[in-house]
Amino acid sequence: MVKELRIDDFDYELPDDRIARYPLAERDSCKLLVRQADGTVSQHIFTELPRLLPPDSMLVCNNTRVINARLRFRKPAGALIEVFCLEPTEPRDYAVNFASTGSCSWQCFVGNSKRWKQGQLSTELTVGDQKLTFCAERQAREGNSSIVRFSWNNNNVTFSEIISALGEIPIPPYLNRGTEASDSNDYQTVYSHIDGSVAAPTAGLHFTERVLDEIAARGIPRRELTLHVGAGTFQPVKTDEIGDHEMHSEFIAVERDLIATLARGDRRVIAVGTTSVRTLESLYHAGALIAAGRWEGEVPQWAPYEPESGTLTVGEAMNAILDYLDKRGESTFIASTRIIIAPGYTYRVVKGMVTNFHQPRSTLLLLVSAFTAGQWRPVYDYAMANGFRFLSYGDACLLL
Repeated sequence: MVKELRIDDFDYELPDDRIARYPLAERDSCKLLVRQADGTVSQHIFTELPRLLPPDSMLVCNNTRVINARLRFRKPAGALIEVFCLEPTEPRDYAVNFASTGSCSWQCFVGNSKRWKQGQLSTELTVGDQKLTFCAERQAREGNSSIVRFSWNNNNVTFSEIISALGEIPIPPYLNRGTEASDSNDYQTVYSHIDGSVAAPTAGLHFTERVLDEIAARGIPRRELTLHVGAGTFQPVKTDEIGDHEMHSEFIAVERDLIATLARGDRRVIAVGTTSVRTLESLYHAGALIAAGRWEGEVPQWAPYEPESGTLTVGEAMNAILDYLDKRGESTFIASTRIIIAPGYTYRVVKGMVTNFHQPRSTLLLLVSAFTAGQWRPVYDYAMANGFRFLSYGDACLLL
């Protein structure tokens, strides 16, 4: 049973000096490990990726952009309070929330929480030539997070403009350093343009315009989808069995045209990053739930492992989503997903992935193990023995 898998079986020793604190000066010059379907492993440079992709493939990338989600306020008595924006609550739509003028609300983590039990926090700032007072008020607590209402006294300035001026890019905690100016560029993919993530889809960090141009020149199309990465992506599995681990919910948006392409099935889908993998596989299960009349807007964590799951073809599942969109007169499929991909999962859409080397005891390592039929350890042993750099700013691998 998938739920009975023990996380101890997905642990490995990761020396501190193998965690890349910074990216390479040229992001596409990193190492690239390639694992073929037969388990053969070889070492390359990322600039070789275009010729290593199957000629009948299609690259699918996550176009989300990391926001300056970490906001800092100082109380009159001097205490520093950090407010880490997770996802919008009012308005719930990301684009509408970012365009808000006057006020909006977010679900947030609050650092130094004991020093802010009530009252407003405020700071003065200038955005462009506009001066304003920006305030935060804690309205409700939900588990280990809070709903925070932000307000400001200048309707000429949007929330997006405020956090761009005031906030910081939230680099991963395992880098054990503060955010630096270079991270504003280094921690974004070159194709990011939809604001919403609090963590980068880091497999995409290796791509440069020249690599993308060569992929296009080889006749391999590149398509985009959106999954806004939540802070939960950093959380290791802390339970003994994965069945006791609760996945975080993440927003996904996929254009009708890409779903129609997936329905035709005439290209081998290569996902860039685990976020694209989760989105593409979630589409299949969303389509299955729609076809069964059980769709409620979110792919549940354990939906793929239910006895009736997986009876549709990919084409049938995608066509169910297309019919759903047509009936609603919509061109974008918007949903959320809690899907967990672990050994025992059957991949439906994804035939290959570009990814990084992930933390021990993480759900991302479970996803890789599922894709490699449980053979993740030889891949990681090879990477460790051959000087590969690990985690967000580290090296890459192509799994086929």
